[in-house]
Amino acid sequence: MDKPYSQFTAMLSIARAGLISIFRSPSAVAFSFAFPLVFILVFGFFSGNGNVSVRAAFAPDTDTSSYLYKVLHGIGGIRIVNKPALELQEDLEKGRLTAIISLQKSNSESPAYIIHLKSSEAVNPQNIQILRSIIESVIKTLDHQKFPDIPTVATINNDIEKIPGRTYRTIDFILPGQLGFSLLSAGVFGVAFLFFSLRQTLVLKRFFATPVSRTFIVLGEGLSRVTFQLITAVVILAIGYYFFHFTLIHGWITFLELLVLSFAGLVVFMSFGFVVSGIAKNESTIPPLANMVTLPQFLLAGTFFPIDNFPEWLQPFCRILPLTHLNDAMRNVSFEGAHLTDCGKQLAILAVWAVIGYALAVKTFKWE
Repeated sequence: MDKPYSQFTAMLSIARAGLISIFRSPSAVAFSFAFPLVFILVFGFFSGNGNVSVRAAFAPDTDTSSYLYKVLHGIGGIRIVNKPALELQEDLEKGRLTAIISLQKSNSESPAYIIHLKSSEAVNPQNIQILRSIIESVIKTLDHQKFPDIPTVATINNDIEKIPGRTYRTIDFILPGQLGFSLLSAGVFGVAFLFFSLRQTLVLKRFFATPVSRTFIVLGEGLSRVTFQLITAVVILAIGYYFFHFTLIHGWITFLELLVLSFAGLVVFMSFGFVVSGIAKNESTIPPLANMVTLPQFLLAGTFFPIDNFPEWLQPFCRILPLTHLNDAMRNVSFEGAHLTDCGKQLAILAVWAVIGYALAVKTFKWE
């Protein structure tokens, strides 16, 4: 008696054949492995912890009515950050903030103000010295120009308060962004070219002559893409961790949670690839259409720079991009110590994008 036809076995066979074809594709390997690894190597070797970045904030008890406060707030060499006290404390612990400045009125005429600096062990000492030098230069200028009748308008307390902290390396920011870029490129370009090619060469049409259902055909091809990209994610995370000390704060648990996030992101991005393959008229129209989806996210989703660095009018657009929320979730899990249960907002927004993407994919998808 003949065995019943197994759709699941057929799906696995399609997935295996698709995975072999992906590994044989130079462009797939380049976009998924080579490009992200090149960026990681460049930032890993040449960035290090020695970057001079003077970002500071004023403590809540600072005397904001003083002339010195206004001058320090507008000085070009210091980037003043305005955030809630709890967020400032977190930034200080991670070395994202050089110091918190407390400007207090003294009980004597000279100095009229005492400046206290609060920093952390995660901050580069060179940055603290640069901040101190800038403030001292401002004080000397004011002493000469505005307050010549007193010895000095302010002094800096030599006892800098330091709190415990963990060093936030450049690789901790760059690697999640490059992993997200790899997933985005593979999901959009890989799926778009793959299904357009299968349709153009009538492979999908030939599948109809077999007992395999349409659903399992798509699942089989999608499974091959997911498997390949998860292998890519493992390689990227391993190189970042073992060669550049990328932070996996909870070890294997964090590693597995990053793979789950990679899977979720890839599922979303593949929907965009299905849309592109459905609306493309010929193979030459795929790159422009795919770039319309990937390029804005690559540039504006915090891949290389924090979104806060962009103009305020552009930031709302940056914050609706799916890659932004995938990058945020990955960084929160890898360094902040968050778990998937703490990434509800990011996962919910990715789910909304998945619903939108696959709704459009269903309307635009073509079999031949």
